[in-house]
Amino acid sequence: MKIGTDSVLLGAWTSLDSNPYSILDIGAGTGILALMIAQRSGQVAMSAEIIDAIEIDDDAFEQCVENFEASPWGDRLFCYHASLEEFVEDHSNDESESEKYDLIISNPPFYLNTYKSNNEQRDLARFVDAMPFRQLIESVSKLLSPHGSFSVVIPFSEEKEFIVLASKEHLYPNRILRVKGSPQSEIKRSLLQFSFQETTVKPIQLIIETSRHQYTDDYIALTKDFYLKM
Repeated sequence: MKIGTDSVLLGAWTSLDSNPYSILDIGAGTGILALMIAQRSGQVAMSAEIIDAIEIDDDAFEQCVENFEASPWGDRLFCYHASLEEFVEDHSNDESESEKYDLIISNPPFYLNTYKSNNEQRDLARFVDAMPFRQLIESVSKLLSPHGSFSVVIPFSEEKEFIVLASKEHLYPNRILRVKGSPQSEIKRSLLQFSFQETTVKPIQLIIETSRHQYTDDYIALTKDFYLKM
């Protein structure tokens, strides 16, 4: 599967200011988010020592493991071949805070049933029925440490509902980035970072391009560390 702009934005934007010790990537695909976080966490005073990932698809899991092993951070990266439900069930047997994550990151599936293709593997990765938002949020609330944060990218049209669902699990947005493809286009994506601490948050807007392949200074500044030609 191709690496999408959503993942690049989320991996670059997610705050690591709290120096998370343990990180979890839910629905890792080929591992791009975990790899980006590993690269970024190596640039701060305290590197994340545990970076786990979950991926249910067979082919994506194998590619994720290969990418982890080929990276400079292979000793910190591990991918579980499991569903989110199975992973949460395994972790529910241990209630100790040490088993919870300081940062959870996810680029979840969110396309509606009406847009399904004939490619079952791609559908599994892209559609919301493979990992409903409610299940994702409830699982995060069980896996996240009390002072941890949860970072996610979703369609802007789902932002309000997602925040309401999260609040029912006592997760509140601390940062919001709304993304437009161009100055003339509508807001397409929302990047949200949650915690169990309720704060006042002022959404920020990011425009990717002024014209085709003419990237804005803000987009370049955010993502340049992850592109060979930027």
